[in-house]
Amino acid sequence: MNTYIGIDLGTSSVKLLLVAADGSILNSVTKEYPIYYPQSGWSEQNPEDWLKATVDGMEELLNGHSRYEVKGVSFGGQMHGLVLLDEEDNVIRPAILWNDGRTQKQTDYLNTVIGREKLSRYTANIAFAGFTAPKILWVKENEPENFARIAKIMLPKDYLAYKLTGVHSTDYSDASGMLLLDVQNKCWSKEMCEICSVDEKWLPKLFESYERIGQVRDEYNLPNAIVTAGAGDNAAAAIGTGTIKNGNCNISLGTSGTVFIAQDAFSVDKNNALHSFAHANGKYHLMGCILSAASCNKWWSEEILKTTDFAKEQEGLEEYLGDNDVYFLPYLMGERSPHNDVNAKGCFIGMRMDTTRQQMTLAVMEGVAFALRDCVEVAKANGLEINSTKICGGGAKSDVWKKVISNVLGIPVYALSVEEGPAYGAAILAMVGANEYATVQEAVEKFVTTKDAVFPDKSLTKNYEEKYRRFQKLYPALKEWTLLSAQ
Repeated sequence: MNTYIGIDLGTSSVKLLLVAADGSILNSVTKEYPIYYPQSGWSEQNPEDWLKATVDGMEELLNGHSRYEVKGVSFGGQMHGLVLLDEEDNVIRPAILWNDGRTQKQTDYLNTVIGREKLSRYTANIAFAGFTAPKILWVKENEPENFARIAKIMLPKDYLAYKLTGVHSTDYSDASGMLLLDVQNKCWSKEMCEICSVDEKWLPKLFESYERIGQVRDEYNLPNAIVTAGAGDNAAAAIGTGTIKNGNCNISLGTSGTVFIAQDAFSVDKNNALHSFAHANGKYHLMGCILSAASCNKWWSEEILKTTDFAKEQEGLEEYLGDNDVYFLPYLMGERSPHNDVNAKGCFIGMRMDTTRQQMTLAVMEGVAFALRDCVEVAKANGLEINSTKICGGGAKSDVWKKVISNVLGIPVYALSVEEGPAYGAAILAMVGANEYATVQEAVEKFVTTKDAVFPDKSLTKNYEEKYRRFQKLYPALKEWTLLSAQ
């Protein structure tokens, strides 16, 4: 029986799946690693931690299973992270992560001095603080000795792919978030390389996500396994949820949150609030990203309420649906879509003496749903019609949260029969690269299915419509205060 390994290199852990050719999951392993916060708003990891966790995880994953039956390996990975290698392929400094906010100066330079119109023309996107190009400029300006040592610039999952194969590679979906890729023409942007003082030879070779980049090195003892390029985490998750046809939508409730809309043809959001990226199936997608989603609920439960019993905290919330006076702005790490504001702050608003713990817990979930709707509204302004969505990520395990999202958006929300996020999509990409299936669509149609749906309730949708309109006024009203507090 042919098997495949899908690897999801997340922000807090790596998840590995062993998947049979029919889509059934044979084993799953998760290995955690630390995140470092050297200064307020900074976020870094050691790429060697990723590698060790992945290699240890593969050993555990394959315990009791034949290594000779593994025919392919692929990846989904946290996007935008900056991994720098020297001439001997040693890591120069800790990786600067997607949710790192140190690059406001460089982001402003790109958007104002270079100009949004030029950036959009060169890359289909504008600069966001989490993107890779501003990080490169930050290293150049603040760590010139490290910048002088650069021989390779890589993304997080591509560092793993390199260690497994010896090939410096990336795929179009992940490269789309670097602000160095000409997304429409699927090539490195010479103009952006010049702007960021990047020698194009530092950049890895580009592949489609399902294309084979090499064979697993002998030292990892997977003698029959090829490796495909893999995809950015959201594109990989979209493959795993079957979000590949034009207009299909998927919402991810992970550490961050995304609204992912598959497209057959390339397009650009005229306001650049949505990212215009390549998809892992060889086509394109638009995506809105909020920087804090399920992580808001984790923060509220673990750091404030001092509990890890998330299910218990959500008991009794339904009686407050559509009738909660408390609001929460979910900008705990700043915000990307649609505000592009690293100084945005999270806050509760509307509390009184009779406000309950349940109301505040629900407000956190509603705040994330409203932020996701901000992204959906931008999509609608671009003429896109979203009639339903699939949902994945840790937050998707919550029935209450799915109900909130369904009624805030006013559309059905479908859960997956197998919900394993980017790791499952990565396994599918490995199958296509190993010729188990001819195309991504063939594999998806064979075994990616939904199991149930939450449908909106008319009265709840009406109430949430009113609440969302009030929510929309909060960020503009508080923006000046957050700027003052950041000084």
